[in-house]
This record gives sequence, structure tokens and C-alpha cells, in this order.
Amino acid sequence: MSMFQKTKTARYSSCRSCAVTSRTPYSTVPSEKTFDKILIANRGEIACRVIKTCKKMGIQTVAVHSDVDSNAVHVKMADEAVCVGPAPTSKSYLNMDAIMDAIRLTGAQAVHPGYGFLSENKDFAKRLAAVGVTFIGPDTHAIQAMGDKIESKLIAKAAKVNTIPGFDGVVKTAEDAVKIAQQIGYPVMIKASAGGGGKGMRIAWNDEETREGFRFSSQEAASSFGDDRLLIEKYIDNPRHIEIQVLADKHGNVLWLNERECSIQRRNQKVVEEAPSMFLDADTRRVMGEQAVQLAKAVKYSSAGTVEFLVDSKKNFYFLEMNTRLQVEHPVTECITGLDLVEQMIRIAKGYQLQQKQEDIPINGWAIESRVYAEDPFKSFGLPSIGRLSQYQEPLKLSHVRVDSGIEEGSDINIYYDPMISKLVTYGATRAEALARMEDALDNYVIRGVTHNIPLLREIITHPRFVSGDISTNFLPEVYPEGFKGHHLDEDRCRELLASAAALHVTSQLYSHKILGTQRVSSAPMDQNNWELCVELGQELHDIEISKSGNSYIVKVDGGQVEVCGDWNLASPLLPLTINGTCRMLQCLSKESSGNIVLQYMGTLFKVRVLSKLTAKLNSYMPEKVSEDTSSILRSPMPGTVVAMSVKPGDTVADGQEICVIEAMKMQNSLTAVKQAKVKSVHCQPGETVGEGDLLVELE
Repeated sequence: MSMFQKTKTARYSSCRSCAVTSRTPYSTVPSEKTFDKILIANRGEIACRVIKTCKKMGIQTVAVHSDVDSNAVHVKMADEAVCVGPAPTSKSYLNMDAIMDAIRLTGAQAVHPGYGFLSENKDFAKRLAAVGVTFIGPDTHAIQAMGDKIESKLIAKAAKVNTIPGFDGVVKTAEDAVKIAQQIGYPVMIKASAGGGGKGMRIAWNDEETREGFRFSSQEAASSFGDDRLLIEKYIDNPRHIEIQVLADKHGNVLWLNERECSIQRRNQKVVEEAPSMFLDADTRRVMGEQAVQLAKAVKYSSAGTVEFLVDSKKNFYFLEMNTRLQVEHPVTECITGLDLVEQMIRIAKGYQLQQKQEDIPINGWAIESRVYAEDPFKSFGLPSIGRLSQYQEPLKLSHVRVDSGIEEGSDINIYYDPMISKLVTYGATRAEALARMEDALDNYVIRGVTHNIPLLREIITHPRFVSGDISTNFLPEVYPEGFKGHHLDEDRCRELLASAAALHVTSQLYSHKILGTQRVSSAPMDQNNWELCVELGQELHDIEISKSGNSYIVKVDGGQVEVCGDWNLASPLLPLTINGTCRMLQCLSKESSGNIVLQYMGTLFKVRVLSKLTAKLNSYMPEKVSEDTSSILRSPMPGTVVAMSVKPGDTVADGQEICVIEAMKMQNSLTAVKQAKVKSVHCQPGETVGEGDLLVELE
């Protein structure tokens, strides 16, 4: 599709971005007259989310997309679609000229920016106003005031909102940063003035980390926001990140819609959110809400925005920033209040007053959101992964589950955009109910073709500390100081896994006999109901005795006995089993006649091999493969772009010295040497795109 080509698209009937348990078509009967046509200046799940509400309100929609997104779900869902440029965001979703042309071409009366991209760009809002197109968000004054962390902090102070001690001006050089940090006292937080989404943020505990943080934060800020200004403030050690949703119309009415707990983070980006927070009492909630309203009124804010706070162990809270656009985690607020925030934004933009009073805002039940990403959680709690979704099945058959997504089976996750697959939301009358449903939903979520972070998400929501509410923004490094390693199998869970693998293998072998005949030697002959096998897990080999009766197996392993029952549908990616009377949902990612099986169990992938006794004995004589000496080479841990190469052949590097910087999804990652050595060769240069595992540098 050429740039600015307009296409009519059929209504996309299976909008997963809003489904809870039903896929009933949305009503097209508007309750109020707002806009005839809205253009969504975004992509992915948030574009789908906005389109869903527009359909409910009877509003026509226009999708914009890059050339690589021409078959994206948001394009299929919209009534019209316009290509606005090639894949890089600067040439498409951030290309204001192209989007303004799309508005003229389609006759859209209003623009919803979603979040990210142009959602907090005052120049974009001004250009829309100049041609009489409504920006579904606040006016430019509020965007500018709250988009600048330095100005917003000064405004917050004047509005009598609690603020964090720090330097209120712009930090110009690394040495200035060191002097300011020393005056404030370590630790300090270095932040991009125009930042958001965790980008351009670094914690520094000493002078050297301050210099390094200044460099990386300014580079990330320039890359992500086109503004490299930084500020420094006191870092609140071990805090909670709690935010207040506000809703304000153009008539001076402002409401606070309770809070969201967003403390589970990695690299300052949220991973799991919930509403309400276990930590806040009614009085603290009210005071935080009232201060958020004071700030919104101080900047004459109108729309659905969020005031974010850091809260210490004594419930002292400090203003962090205000996001003037819709937040990623807004669904949990919708679940406990019953309000459609996108609908409210559209009504407010048209000039309607709020229909609710503060006393009308409820807290009904509990909601939890897990951000499902195409990431490898075993690398720094999540480095981006790319690929095509070869198989994709959302857990929508479960009750009280909502999935906001912008992808489908066959979609590509590429290096150009955020690696989010979806926002998985569960809710219930209590937090315990919401957590139990989240556990089931994660177990029933089928994602193939990309590495994803479901193993980490499941471990978080079932960890005793999280369940008890003992959390902070340091949760992940405190719980996993050596990095995330997946689910730890105790003796009982290990027996369950081994027994399930053995039962699945026998079932598969018997099925092959029935369909293909006995053309090869099998570890599970058809003319018997008892077998002696070995199952290899990691470096250990376990002896197995297994017997079959109907759909049930009795497995003796490691001094224990396990009963495994199931329907054994070998064509399904989901494997619902009853193990010793407990229902478990496993997933079989692959199984081979040789006995190699990959199972997803307790959220984590485990590779096992089921062998006959003879095969296991012969296998012990096979030579072991020598592992690659990774201390002498540096490979890229993720797909991305080489931003800087700090060494050249012949240089000597020290242990921990920076070798190069890789940018992935607008985040810059410094790769360092693991030993003192001489650089033998360099295999990349700044500006080049590299894939995961690509060789970057060789050391002698």
C-alpha cells in the first residue's frame, strides 16, 4: 500500500481487546452526539481498545499504519485505514505531516492519540486545533506543564502536593550531575525531563554511576523524546509506585477514580498492576486523591490522566509525575469502577460535563493486570524477542478475564515497536479470586513463535511475598538476586512433571501404534499395560514404572506414586490433567517419537526426554558436547541496533568495561567484558542492526 492510500475495511468481528466472556457485537446506537469519525493516531492494542469504544458509541474510525502494519489487527478493525509511512516510528507514527494528511483525506473530526507516540506532544495538539480537529486529551497548556518533569514539580509544589527533595533545574553536564548528587545525598534518581515509560531513568549510588547514568539517560531521552534534558532528585529507597486516576471535564469538575498499585517493575517499566492497592487505607487514599485533583485543577486539566506517586513504608507519598494521556494499565480501574475511560475522554473532548460525582465512584472487587510481552524473562527480567506468532490462543473461555491485544495468530513481533503482546486482566470479588483467575489465565494462554514472559508473570503472582502484599519497586531484584531462573521444582512438583511427561509419551506411542502400525521399535509396546522407562530432566535421569488403566496412569518415580488422568487430546496445545486429584493445565510445545518433549508446567518450559531402559544405558556412553567459551566472545543478548562501539581491535579491556551499546525498543543496554583481555576482532559498527545471538566482539 502506498503512502496516504485510503482503504475501506470490513468490520473485524472478533475484537479481543475488549472481550471478557462474550463476543456480542457492540451497539451502534449512540446515547449522545459526539463525533461522526475519529482517527486513532496509534497502533496495536491501544488502537484496538479505542476502536472498540468508538463502535459502541456509533462512531466511524480511521486507523493509521506503517507499511509493515498493513495487515495489523487495528487496521482490520477500523472502518478506514491510511498508510502513513515506512516502519520506523519517526517516519510513520511520529510523522505529524503524514498524519495530518490522513486527517484531511478521511475527514476525521477528532483524533485519539492513545498512549506513547504523539499522545503528549503539544505541537501535534496545536496543529490539530489550527485546522479545527479535536484532540481527545487535554489542552496544550496542561500537556506542556505536565510533560516537563521540572516544570510539573514546581507546579505541584505550588499546588501543595507532596514532592520529592531534589534539584529543580536542568542538569547540563555529567560533572554538574555529580555535584548536585553529592549535595542531595546518594542514592539519586536521574530522570529525563520529558520522559515517561521508564525511559531515560537511572539510579545512581555513587559518583561514577552518576556520570554513567547522565550519559545513558540523556541518550535515551534524545532517542525517545527528542529532548535530552535531565533532572536529579532523591531516590526513595524501597518505595511503592501508586498512582491516582483522575477524570476532569472542561467545566472545572475533577474526580479521582481510586488508585492503582504499579510497584512490580523491571528497568522502571511496569510488569504487573492492580486496583485497588492492599497498602493504602481509606484516609491515605482520600488525601492522595485530593492532592491529585488539586494538581489537575492547577493546570486546568481536562480528560483522563494519571498522577503518579512514590509511597514509602510509612505511607508518606511524593509526587512523581503526571501523565496527561491514557495509561497502559487503565483497564484495572475500569474493572473496579465500571467506567469506560475512553468513552469518558470522548465525551469530555466534545464538551460534555461529567455525569458522576465523587461519591458515585466505587471500588467494586479487585482487578489485576499482567503485561504479556515478547521478551526473554531469563535475561535481565525481560529483553525483547522477535518472531511470528505461529500459534496464538487467548484464555477468553475463562470467566472474569479480559484481554486487550492488537495481534492475532500470524502476527509479527518486530524490532520497530514495543514488544507487548497483550494486557491480560482478571478480576473478582476479592484479591484472592482475581489472583486465582490470573494463574488459570496464564496457564491457558497459548503463545508460540516468540519467547514470552509468562513464566515470570506466573511466578510473580504466585510468590508468597506478592500474595501477602509485601512488595516494592525493588521486588524483582530482591526476590531473584541472581536473575530469574524459572519455576523451582520441589520434590512433589518434580514428580508431577516427570509422571506427566511419561504418561504423555506412552499415550503418544500407543496412538502411533494404532495409526501407523508397529513399524519401528518403541519404548511403549502396544501389547502391554506396564512399562519401565527413564526420564531425563536436566542432568538427572529418573527411573519410572508406569501402568495404564483407561485414561489414567499410575507412575512410580523417585520413591513416590503419582496418578495422572486426562483426555489426552494430542492435537491440542493445552493439556488439562488431574494429578493426584489436583487439576493442572500443562502445555505441550513439542513431542518427538525419540522421546524429546517440551512441556510448559507452572508457567515454565521444561525439556525432558523419555527413554527405554536400554536406550538410557546406551546413551550414557555418548560423548558430551563441549560448551562454547563465552568469556572470549560477546554476542548480542537481544535484537536491536548498535548505538556505540567503545573498543577496536588491539585494545585491552578490563573486567566490567563497556564494549558496546545496543538499543532495543528505545532502551539502551551497555554490554561489558567479563574478564580482562585484548580485543581480537570487532564484527559490527554503530548503526547496524543485529539479531539475538549475533557475534559482536571476539577477545583473545
